[in-house]
Amino acid sequence: MQAYSRQAARDGRLLGFVPTMGALHAGHLSLVRLAKARAQTVVVSIFVNPLQFGPTEDLAKYPRTLAADCALLEQEGVDAVFAPSAEEMYPTDAVTVVNVEGLSERLDGQSRPGHFRGVSTVVAKLFHIVGPQVAVFGQKDAAQVAVLRRMVRDLNLPVELVVGPIVREADGLALSSRNAYLSPDERRQALVLHRALDQVAEWAAKGERSVKALRALALQVIATEPGAKLDYCEVVSPDTLLPVDDTGAGALVAVAAFFGNTRLIDNLMLGQAAK
Repeated sequence: MQAYSRQAARDGRLLGFVPTMGALHAGHLSLVRLAKARAQTVVVSIFVNPLQFGPTEDLAKYPRTLAADCALLEQEGVDAVFAPSAEEMYPTDAVTVVNVEGLSERLDGQSRPGHFRGVSTVVAKLFHIVGPQVAVFGQKDAAQVAVLRRMVRDLNLPVELVVGPIVREADGLALSSRNAYLSPDERRQALVLHRALDQVAEWAAKGERSVKALRALALQVIATEPGAKLDYCEVVSPDTLLPVDDTGAGALVAVAAFFGNTRLIDNLMLGQAAK
């Protein structure tokens, strides 16, 4: 992979990169198209990263569909796929990690301790191996985006982060590889997250800026679905992930909930943050 990237640099080709854990769907492919619009060479990684899964999480059953993923990427005109093994990425005596202090303990980081340390460590390694000038991530993982932006800034990494919009099913469900775990009834229940965010967006469009009111509205909508086990519902700064009092300067409305055993996330940008 490093030799391939060095050759791209010698040839004067800008390299775009889309890191994934595979089980690709239309959301991932939208990120690939963004990368292709920004760079002459596009690399996609497929790696189910054990460092970002907790001891009780779904590492063993996480969908692995490498052959089908590669076929999709070939159709999109991706130039190379990097699919390392865990042994290649993490030698048995490896002790070095990358942790973005503070940010990594917020939102998903609070309910999934160590998750963002695993994310920032693997992404730092992937940036070093692939050597991209542009890397594309999805807005659905808004907390991850905040963590990685801070990592790139703090470590002076020579890569531009581009964020692609959330891609949804026709009924509003945010695309996720974990949607495959949902039973038909759980999938119906999961639509409550999008309904809650839609209601918040509607109120905000009418001029409501009170975080207390908007959060209470989202919680009220989610409470109408008994099958939803709420993890968090917060209105925060998209940069610091800390609570804000008013959405006038921009805010991230982020929600996470379990439907059966499947944890799903969704979010909405308000105000200046949405631009």
